[in-house]
Amino acid sequence: MTDTRPPFPPFTEETARQKVRAAEEAWNSRDPERVALAYTEDSEWRNRDTFLRGRAQIVEFLRDKWRRELGYRLRKELWACTDDRIAVRFEYEWHDAQGQWFRSYGNENWEFAENGLMRRRFASINDLPITADERRVAL
Repeated sequence: MTDTRPPFPPFTEETARQKVRAAEEAWNSRDPERVALAYTEDSEWRNRDTFLRGRAQIVEFLRDKWRRELGYRLRKELWACTDDRIAVRFEYEWHDAQGQWFRSYGNENWEFAENGLMRRRFASINDLPITADERRVAL
């Protein structure tokens, strides 16, 4: 049986916003297995300078990420969409083991298969050290 993840391409602004909200909710769960189910088995990623292929690598990457990025909380916003592609801007906040807070922000480009699973994710991310008082992503 083929996995599916509605809504399906081609995207309208409304269905693209649904995809963005679903991604935000999944990532805020900090559950690598749950997040990975939104991607094709052979999904391609570029996350900063890391290149991944497939769900197993995605799960391992996310496990490691959330071991380092404590208190992680993410906000995503639709930037643009067309056919089978969505662009988002995002920001998330987290702290390291020493208690230093960061705001990470950037852009992602997503490409989807017909079944609604993401087959490509390319993320450009920058980090900004902040104080706990400067946090703005809702908890």
